[in-house]
Amino acid sequence: MPARDSDVDACPGALRLHAAADGPLARVRLPGGLLTGERLAVLLELAEAYGDGHLELTSRGNVQLRGLRSADPAVLAARLSAAGLLPSESHETVRNVVAPPMADLALRTLVEDLDRALCADPALAALPGRFLFALGEVPLAADVAAVPSSDKFTILFAGHDHGVRVPASEVVPALLAAAHAFLAERAAAPVGAPAWRLHELPDGPARVAHRTATTLATPTAQDTPDDAPGTPIAGAGTPATTRGTSATAVGASATAAGTASAALSASAEAGREPGGAEPASAASLVGVLPQDDGLVAVGALVPLGRLGGEALRLLSTARRLVVTTARGVIVPDLTPEAARRWMRALAEAGLAVEDTSRWVGVTACAGRPGCAKSLADVRADADSTSTYADGLPVHWIGCARGCGSPSGPHVRVEATPAGYAVTRQPDGETYTGDPATAVAAARRN
Repeated sequence: MPARDSDVDACPGALRLHAAADGPLARVRLPGGLLTGERLAVLLELAEAYGDGHLELTSRGNVQLRGLRSADPAVLAARLSAAGLLPSESHETVRNVVAPPMADLALRTLVEDLDRALCADPALAALPGRFLFALGEVPLAADVAAVPSSDKFTILFAGHDHGVRVPASEVVPALLAAAHAFLAERAAAPVGAPAWRLHELPDGPARVAHRTATTLATPTAQDTPDDAPGTPIAGAGTPATTRGTSATAVGASATAAGTASAALSASAEAGREPGGAEPASAASLVGVLPQDDGLVAVGALVPLGRLGGEALRLLSTARRLVVTTARGVIVPDLTPEAARRWMRALAEAGLAVEDTSRWVGVTACAGRPGCAKSLADVRADADSTSTYADGLPVHWIGCARGCGSPSGPHVRVEATPAGYAVTRQPDGETYTGDPATAVAAARRN
């Protein structure tokens, strides 16, 4: 468990602003990345009236308003609340839910059900702001996830399968039970800095899985010894080792019926086995994307996650949007003809709509001047050196904290007092030379 110099969870929100170097910063949670053009228009108005005129897209599919030097926090909160972007003051920093960017209606409904149920549970306001729920396969290390598997959903704990299976209608109760189990294990942990993520607890995935299975167990549930090995799931933020309950399926149901429709069961029946395929890459989320209903979507990457100007105004005219964890946006539910128009308009507005764009797989932290800890203007340096490369994603960071770093293999470009250090993660292989050359070599190998 990593050492901490503070027990305070200061994760920013829309009410709890972060004092960044360029002014107060507000983070607005978008469960599942789901957004409407109408709500985006409100964010645009707030960014232009009080901030720097841009929205910053985060690695969890949320948005941030920066440079809010002239904002009255009460007015900001009231505007966000009126737009439906702040449904709960007590739970605003714990509404951390991610889903596949092309999630169908059934999975989107599940996201909305989980968000409502989470906000309605007073005890879960105590969750840390970094605790992450996932629905479906995502490229992030979620603390608890529900993944369609055969005719049920598999509940994963920090990426590990400990045998908990639930029907579609019980996914939300199962995820809430897992969150309660995390809080209970967190409270019972040895004295020290409190865990913010499930994997930080000693034997956290196994212990929380056991508590969750016990909460959900029916008379047919099978408990097995706590020292039986769990099964890590590839691509789900799996730690190097794990111990837990048996991977044998645990028949489970919650005491209260979920609100998801029967369509969720159909979605689960059509789903992949956990770990059976990699989540969507950045390159697969640009251009025209097929939907399962005969319509199409258009995906675009936002260079270095800074969305403003004509692109922001254009997107605010869309009926529905998805903000992706690849720091991009998707405009869904289009006819092919409408998709072609959106492609042209988004490209003219400066967004990347081709899978050969130099921005595919390139991300960065805020860097200077927004972050006082940063040693460089990483966005400017990434802009001046990035070229297209068909290989690993690359993330530029201004200091060793590595904010926004991908959870999977990637190239890390870290600003140091002596210049940029380029390494491949997680093996740490080092590449030397000027940043452009070193990054290109690291991404290819």
